[in-house]
Amino acid sequence: MFKPRVLTLAALIFGAAATRLLPHPLNFAPITAMALFGGAHFADKRQALVVPLAAMLLSDLVIGIHSYLPFVYVSFALVVAIGFLLRGRRRAITIAGAAVSGSVLFFILTNFGFWLLSPDYPKSTAGLAACYVAAIPFFQNTLLGDGFYTVALFGGFAIAERLFPVLREKESALVTL
Repeated sequence: MFKPRVLTLAALIFGAAATRLLPHPLNFAPITAMALFGGAHFADKRQALVVPLAAMLLSDLVIGIHSYLPFVYVSFALVVAIGFLLRGRRRAITIAGAAVSGSVLFFILTNFGFWLLSPDYPKSTAGLAACYVAAIPFFQNTLLGDGFYTVALFGGFAIAERLFPVLREKESALVTL
């Protein structure tokens, strides 16, 4: 019922999510990389969305739930969709571009949510701009974390596929968009 490839992909994603529970620099997290990786590797689109979301939810239950999570989860789901675009064309440059795109999308949506729900900023164009400007210093760690975890997940799994043929995706199982 459970194929080695699916189990390995899920284990990598849940392992990445578990690193959120370890001490780490602010915003240096595997969130975007997990979503991108799931979208790019699971043949079943439902698994591509559900497995990373379940891993996120479990880690969020430990870390804590907050009012901005809907924006995090919407951006997460959209990054999974970016991962769908990588199917069949997983090259270093396309993966890097998708990771940066996912980071920017996450930055835009989650900071919009913070501006919308937080009393810290006026509900105006100037308030929104101030919120985004204040978030810029955190974006560096977002990019670094997304880059690190994207390399770890995509690179680690590519090595595993070479070492263990049972993990390789069958050409017929490749889902096209």
